[in-house]
Amino acid sequence: MIDLHTHTLFSDGELVPAELVVRALSLGYRAVAFTDHGDYSNIDFIIPRLVQACRRLKAFSELQVMAGVELTHVHPRDIRELTEEARSLGAQLVVVHGETIVEPVATGTNRAAIEAGVDILAHPGLITADDAAAAAENNVYLEISARSGHSLTNGHVAATARRCGAKLVLNSDAHAPGDLLTRDKARRVALGAGMQDEEIDEMFRNSESLCRVAGER
Repeated sequence: MIDLHTHTLFSDGELVPAELVVRALSLGYRAVAFTDHGDYSNIDFIIPRLVQACRRLKAFSELQVMAGVELTHVHPRDIRELTEEARSLGAQLVVVHGETIVEPVATGTNRAAIEAGVDILAHPGLITADDAAAAAENNVYLEISARSGHSLTNGHVAATARRCGAKLVLNSDAHAPGDLLTRDKARRVALGAGMQDEEIDEMFRNSESLCRVAGER
């Protein structure tokens, strides 16, 4: 399992990075990214600490660990600037908290994230075909989410991505130990979104490709 969207105690997760890694390993994970919630107030705090944690964890864990951030409820006009700042601070993956239907995310967030060239647009809700096509063009991955609430629009995201040629990844958006996934559970989440076996396999390969790119940063 490759999981590119998780949270630690540096935002609203329950675990320190080291324990998250131990628990992920026990479930057969191959790679995990720490993508704590960030905005104007804290990215200069959380990203360097996650970078430091990853540096130390790599010394004793066979699991690939990556430092990232999930830009959350940031005004669309500021997403590009904060994406660039996050990368300058060492974020290997930049995720943006998309327009999920279960939270009051600002309209235009999906498009701003895509135009900023982030890595993953998380739980993009009722994403439009135009935005999905732009994601395909800009090589921004759309997320199929295993998280309760955010997963309500997985079927729409999968169908729109299929129609527009956008790439998908599946992540846990884990905040607690019980949120982490096995590969079998991830496959069942994708099947529940109406995806076919070959589409699911391609989605898993997308995670591997993005993991390689992030690991080289």
